[in-house]
Amino acid sequence: MRAIQQQAWGGPEELRWVSVERPVPLPTEVLVRVVAAGVNPVDVFTREGRAYMRALSLPHIPGWDVSGIVEAVGYGVTRFQVGDAVFGMPWFPRQAGAYAEYVTAPARHFALKPASLSHVEAAALPLAGLTAWEMLQEIAHVGRGQRVLINAGAGGVGHLAVQIAKSLGAWVIATARSEKHAFMRELGADEVHDYTQADPAEVFKNIDVVIELVGGETCLRLLRTLRPGGLLISAQAAWAPQLFTEAERLNVRASGYLVEPNGHGLDELARLIEAGRLKPHIHQTFPLSQAREAQALIAGGRTVGKIVLTGES
Repeated sequence: MRAIQQQAWGGPEELRWVSVERPVPLPTEVLVRVVAAGVNPVDVFTREGRAYMRALSLPHIPGWDVSGIVEAVGYGVTRFQVGDAVFGMPWFPRQAGAYAEYVTAPARHFALKPASLSHVEAAALPLAGLTAWEMLQEIAHVGRGQRVLINAGAGGVGHLAVQIAKSLGAWVIATARSEKHAFMRELGADEVHDYTQADPAEVFKNIDVVIELVGGETCLRLLRTLRPGGLLISAQAAWAPQLFTEAERLNVRASGYLVEPNGHGLDELARLIEAGRLKPHIHQTFPLSQAREAQALIAGGRTVGKIVLTGES
């Protein structure tokens, strides 16, 4: 099969379009023909060999977001059958190999693709959607009337988090540049703030939950928006080592976070999709062979929604 492979840590030039052996599903696994694969910032961190992602071995086939068709099932699989359209985020943070024509993974790392979504839209959903769902529902237990601040609200995770938080009944505040405010309001944000004009930490107070997606000094400043005992969950806590001591000093709570494969969470995302309460936004698509260009675009940090790679056939 054809795939994008990386043989050394570094820049986009390390991504090579190669031929490799097609994987074979083990018991409890499925073989999925990849129709589309999502691109995420963590793909760039991985390529560069940053932080915990350096634990992956080389050569490495990048990517975790998959939407495709079940081509074969291993012994013991009861969740799917050949021909099912599925989507998922297998194996994270170990190699899943989504930038390829085929992947294998445990059946319970996937869910049935919502019929209302194209494969491109479904490939945009798993990693970012599970990140938003697990942070809001499984860690923060966000409920009706709570004030939730989502920074980087127009990004891949952020634009899904806005919609999920609204589905949970929260009052949602999103940060984004002014040119993205109309998009944020279309998604359901109750308030939108341009972080380039004023520091959100100086504008907002008594927030119940902060969904923090940037890290560094931004992460530390947003602790000041919380009410006493409020909770900040950071998907970028690795870049803010002082987070927990600063939270204790301010009498608020902080949690680091890393997304996990979650078949139940995928089912919940599918339920929201079918109910018309969640929809991924596609910024741009690229053929799989142009993964370098796709990663270069997402590394720029100015995309709205998700970037997706599509199959070559």
